[in-house]
Amino acid sequence: MKIATYNVNSINARLPVLLHWLASSKPDVACLQELKAADEKFPVEAIREAGYEAVWHGQKAWNGVAILARGEKPEETRRGLPGDLDDTHSRYIEAIVGGVTVGCLYLPNGNPAPGPKFEYKLKWFERFTTHAAGLLKQGSPVVLAGDYNVIPTERDVYQPERWVDDALFLPETREAYRRLLAQGWTDALRHLHPDETIYTFWDYMRGAFSRNAGLRIDHLLLSPELAPRLKAAGVDKDVRAMEKTSDHAPTWIELGR
Repeated sequence: MKIATYNVNSINARLPVLLHWLASSKPDVACLQELKAADEKFPVEAIREAGYEAVWHGQKAWNGVAILARGEKPEETRRGLPGDLDDTHSRYIEAIVGGVTVGCLYLPNGNPAPGPKFEYKLKWFERFTTHAAGLLKQGSPVVLAGDYNVIPTERDVYQPERWVDDALFLPETREAYRRLLAQGWTDALRHLHPDETIYTFWDYMRGAFSRNAGLRIDHLLLSPELAPRLKAAGVDKDVRAMEKTSDHAPTWIELGR
């Protein structure tokens, strides 16, 4: 079973790239973030023609998340993160695919920090961590995949000294990520590639991609029931090199049965 996460940075603007990747990589499950499209603007027919069924939680011009499944309809179990009825951002959707609970998230960026946006990021992270703990208690296989907007360690960023004041790398952000992992989650990419330089995002500016000046901010976390099935993990960096592509690259794992 191949599960991927991909911040598409506007699903309609990047649709040709997305469809190319789906055809070439053939993930069984694809978690998408930053749809930047209202629910009725989601390209459901194009996705279906590519062989995928989907559930999605859109938002006009901002945010938006979706779960695609090849050859089957994801069984939606949650839309939106619990804990704040006033939070209208479309940042979380959850479904069961092939017996695995899949949580797709787009964690807030938090910049500029300090400030209200950073406070929202930390509060959202706290709500997410509480929800993740509840999923673990169920004892079923779970993957939490998405754009976490977290640079976990200095190994996960080109020239870390340039990011010390950024919300993605501040101590509070990294500590929140550590607390989440401490519940028992496995960071799949880092687990299989503990010492490698791996990035999932490269800014459009200053030739970042050609210089490989990137960040690792797209993560797939596995519950203890799922972690033993982890066989492979990687980043489809070639997709980032395409024209009119997202500034993120698809990140994926393969699970045995």
